[in-house]
Amino acid sequence: MNIKEVKDLIQDVLQSDICEFELEHTGTRVRMKRDFGRDRNEALAGGAARGTAGAAAARASVPAAAPAEDAENPEEKGLHVVTSPIVGVFYRAPKPDAEPYVRPGDRVREGSVLCIVEAMKLMNEILSDVEGEIVRIYVENGRPVEFGQKLFAVLPQQG
Repeated sequence: MNIKEVKDLIQDVLQSDICEFELEHTGTRVRMKRDFGRDRNEALAGGAARGTAGAAAARASVPAAAPAEDAENPEEKGLHVVTSPIVGVFYRAPKPDAEPYVRPGDRVREGSVLCIVEAMKLMNEILSDVEGEIVRIYVENGRPVEFGQKLFAVLPQQG
């Protein structure tokens, strides 16, 4: 990657809702973190480029906002929370015009597809790790998600 491609990549990420991004390609490593509480133009502050053993490395870094950790709500006691295993974009259905994989009230089995999280143009199916009933969906369709962010609350099947 040349410096223009790196700058273009940084601009593309800054114009999106992505909080954290990392890419390694042909000897170039780019890692970006940013805080949505700051002005988008400040996101490049502190950026630096440096070479390492014949490989160029670029880094733009702004402290990322820590995901808000909610105290466990009383209504969530006894529920199993499915969290995102990756950073990406949350999609409830396989295609924009398709029905969602699950809705509140749906029963799911262990291994059932709950949603897709898109990361770097790869569609990753997120599977249920318990059998039970979908009680809550925490994320709106098309929204970015962070690693460990709550996606679904499932009432596990008793017995």
